[in-house]
Amino acid sequence: MRMRRKPNLDARLDRCAHLLTLDPESYRGRWLSKHPFKKLHIELGCGKGLFTVETAKSSPDVLLVALEKTANVMVIALELAQKQEMKNVRFINALADNLDKFFAPGEVSRIYLNFSDPWPAKRHIKRRMTAPAFLALYRQILCPDGQIHFKTDNLPLFEYSVCAFEQAGFTVLEQTIDLHKDGPIGVMTDYEIKFHAQGVPINKCIVSV
Repeated sequence: MRMRRKPNLDARLDRCAHLLTLDPESYRGRWLSKHPFKKLHIELGCGKGLFTVETAKSSPDVLLVALEKTANVMVIALELAQKQEMKNVRFINALADNLDKFFAPGEVSRIYLNFSDPWPAKRHIKRRMTAPAFLALYRQILCPDGQIHFKTDNLPLFEYSVCAFEQAGFTVLEQTIDLHKDGPIGVMTDYEIKFHAQGVPINKCIVSV
């Protein structure tokens, strides 16, 4: 069921307009020339933005561009980034299918994929964010030695994804099926905090071009 648009959404988005990129196509190939940062990272599906903001804080020399398809959710991330006075975060309200329109070949150093929809049915495999068509897009925009950081609580999706990465020619640098076994590691998303509190193992892998 489609989420109903919040009645005050437009006003809330307007208040955060300096963080929202409405014309990402015009930045293609020029993200770093238009912003004073050394590297470009992107996050696909930022949700409420906790991971976005905390990750950007830890890397002030990196521009982190977060994509989120649902404006009702993205506005919460925008407001969090604005409250924290983030300078190195931008948001795009769009689907990942259009990555090659927003980013030029070799422009991105890192892609974060956190807790994307597992699409468990076989007929929906092509919708997974680690399906071959998406991996081809990622390879296109990643620079040499660029990385993908992938996390999920869904083990079947994780196993599928590791195989998909390898079949697409990516090199698996790290992988684990219980990231926080000995205590929390790294920046966690809102979902991840909840899952960890419930004792749900978190799977993570890092792959490179």
